[in-house]
Amino acid sequence: MEGTPTSQPQTPQPVQPAAGQPAPMKLHRGPTVLVLGILGIVVCFVCGIIAWIMGQGDLREMDEGLRDREGYGLTRAGMICGIVGTGLAVVGLLWWIIAMAVFGTSFLGALGNCY
Repeated sequence: MEGTPTSQPQTPQPVQPAAGQPAPMKLHRGPTVLVLGILGIVVCFVCGIIAWIMGQGDLREMDEGLRDREGYGLTRAGMICGIVGTGLAVVGLLWWIIAMAVFGTSFLGALGNCY
C-alpha cells in the first residue's frame, strides 16, 4: 500500500521552559515523608532515617523555590518524626548494649553454676 501514512506513536517530549521563565516546580512529598516518619517511630527506624533525609532535602528545595511549599507543614512534621524515631532507636540500642554488658555476664555466670 503505497502512499498510506503509517501512524507511529510519538513519545512525549519534556517541556522546556521558555527563555526567561522559571522552571516548573516539583510537587511536594509531604504525605510520603510524614508516613515514613511515623513508621520510623512505630515500626522500623530505617523509615525514620529515610524520612529525615527526604524531609531535609525537600525543605531545602522549598526554601529555594524549587518545590511546592503547600506541603511544608507535613514535610516538616515527617522530618521531625524521622528524627524522633532515629533518636529512639539509638537510645534503645545503647540501652540494649548496656543491659547486655551488665546483666549478660551475670546471667551467663548463673548458667555456669547450674551444671
